[in-house]
Amino acid sequence: MQTSTQNNSLAGNTAGAISAPPPSAAPASGAVSRTAYSVLGAISFSHLLNDMIQSLILAIYPMLKENFSLSFAQIGLITLTYQITASLLQPLVGLYTDKRPQPYSLPVGMGFTLSGLLLMSMASHFGVLLVAAALVGCGSSVFHPESSRVARMASGGRYGLAQSLFQVGGNAGSSLGPLFAALIVIPHGQRSIAWFSVAALIAIVVLANIGRWYSRHPATKKKAGARALHPSLSKSRVVLAVGVLVLLVFSKYFYLASLNSYFTFYLIDKFHLSVQAAQIHLFVFLAAVAAGTIIGGPIGDRIGRKYVIWVSILGVAPFTLMLPYANLFWTDVLTIVIGVVLASAFSAIIVYAQELIPGNVGMVAGLFFGFAFGLGGVGAAVLGDLADATSIGFVYKVCSFLPLIGILTVLLPNIEQKRQAHA
Repeated sequence: MQTSTQNNSLAGNTAGAISAPPPSAAPASGAVSRTAYSVLGAISFSHLLNDMIQSLILAIYPMLKENFSLSFAQIGLITLTYQITASLLQPLVGLYTDKRPQPYSLPVGMGFTLSGLLLMSMASHFGVLLVAAALVGCGSSVFHPESSRVARMASGGRYGLAQSLFQVGGNAGSSLGPLFAALIVIPHGQRSIAWFSVAALIAIVVLANIGRWYSRHPATKKKAGARALHPSLSKSRVVLAVGVLVLLVFSKYFYLASLNSYFTFYLIDKFHLSVQAAQIHLFVFLAAVAAGTIIGGPIGDRIGRKYVIWVSILGVAPFTLMLPYANLFWTDVLTIVIGVVLASAFSAIIVYAQELIPGNVGMVAGLFFGFAFGLGGVGAAVLGDLADATSIGFVYKVCSFLPLIGILTVLLPNIEQKRQAHA
């Protein structure tokens, strides 16, 4: 009955009070005995709102480019500012909260995002845009490590499923940003960005209630038995595996930077679409990413995360190699396939890394979310310079080879088999 109470604590109204189970409802490891879907739904919804706001900023780049007479390099610098702010702070936030959980840091972080939104709606020159992007990045740096921890706490041991449910909210939000940009911001102008502060306020309320549940969870009191799941790997093997995961994240997010930041420009340049039409195509791609996210985690729980990583990174290479030469119809088809397949990797990579370095859930989540954001920022800046020097079409030809880095997956140890062998 205690576990059932916990699982239904968020049902009905995500902004309602969240009841916490007594310590006896969870094992010493901090995992609940049954998956708390209500908590996962609330944190996924918050992720949706958080990432919708972030993708909205990316989607209005054509408007900002015109309003402020920006070059592609300056567009890349906006992304770099946001991504670097997020990426540098995330591992530090995660490392700190692994030792000292901060349940109410989640609504505080969303407050930074709210401030960045309002500032961007009123920006009158390029420097203010950079400050606004930095504030949104700070909010993201707090949100992702702690919300990933909440997802794991509520997983009931189904870590891949929980991470996928958490991630699908973020990717769904990312897909909505361009759609709202096309329907609201482009027709009504820069000031209308402030309207989305309502979404940030809703997220603050939901996250405050999640913080209440989090503060009463046994995992905030002690960290017992965390190393019981650690596979029998030497330090050098763990370092090698983490290095391979970093390279795989590099290939994934550097490629995604080409689509997130420049796909609308590519479509406008190659197929002569309007800004609004191009944003609808970007929405289709991001919706495919959201759909694909839910696949990787549960399949990884069932057959092993290494196999999911194999297919999702290396398996997407044939489609990326064809993309620069496709017409508009096949461009849509290929980007849908790329979005679905490539999106399945990240949940598997996060959980795999957390099993490599047990007891450091926040640090690992912060490291990989932060590294992903950082790579997105660096990628946007580098690719912006490359587009200015050559063409936007050439950028996609270069990036099409990045998924071939997925061959390095062969170097990852089979930790699921090792764990079974030592059970």
